[in-house]
Amino acid sequence: MMDILTYLLQLVLALALAPLVPGIINRVKAKFAGRHGKPVLQLYYDIAKLVRKGEVISDTATWVFTAGPIITMVTAVLALALLPLGGVASPFGFNGDFILCAYLLGMGRFATVLAALDTGSPFEGMGASREALFGAIGEPVLFLSFLALVSTAMSMGIPSTEVSISSLFCGFSPLAWATGRPEIMLLVLAMGVLLLVENCRIPVDDPNTHLELTMIHEVMVLDHSGPSLAFILYGAALKLWIFSALLAGLVLPAMSVWA
Repeated sequence: MMDILTYLLQLVLALALAPLVPGIINRVKAKFAGRHGKPVLQLYYDIAKLVRKGEVISDTATWVFTAGPIITMVTAVLALALLPLGGVASPFGFNGDFILCAYLLGMGRFATVLAALDTGSPFEGMGASREALFGAIGEPVLFLSFLALVSTAMSMGIPSTEVSISSLFCGFSPLAWATGRPEIMLLVLAMGVLLLVENCRIPVDDPNTHLELTMIHEVMVLDHSGPSLAFILYGAALKLWIFSALLAGLVLPAMSVWA
């Protein structure tokens, strides 16, 4: 019972602190560029402002346009709830839950692409096409990374009935590092590249640009405004938190989840 309460507390903290991560990244980038940069809490200000604003919706758009941002945010929340937090296994986890986590992230991408296509804008259609291409490249890598972790975990003695995200990312990893499993280092590199691809980071994409040739993720949400745009921004922050947590679970694993 105490572990469940501890996990729920950390889940609430993760949901509350997720918008802080992009703020820290932007401030660090600004400092390296010799600029002062935006406030660290800028995303909180933006979300609060957008929630209070009205929303402009095209006459040609349907319910898909408004449902897309909500689905994207909800799937990110559900995927986050499957991850171990602070060395505590998720009470919502189960054997094979990594498949559900990957499909939840894929569903969020699919909803964003449909919302972009629903506007009828050729510019957003171009962005949706690019997003689908990157999804077709990135999602198999995510699945293969999970399967490689499963194979390594089972070869190290973890029963097949206990293979979940909690056991994969915070359970056997200390043992794998200690015994010198080379695939763990390769998976760290793969997860690092996935983090850049899935969260529109340089060199794959630049979230701060509006150049037509470099915009992938941002071009799909140009017609969104008000609360819908707030949902998109918050969902993107949660997605960044998820992939950062997965990467951190490999590099700095906690040893208390699986014994």
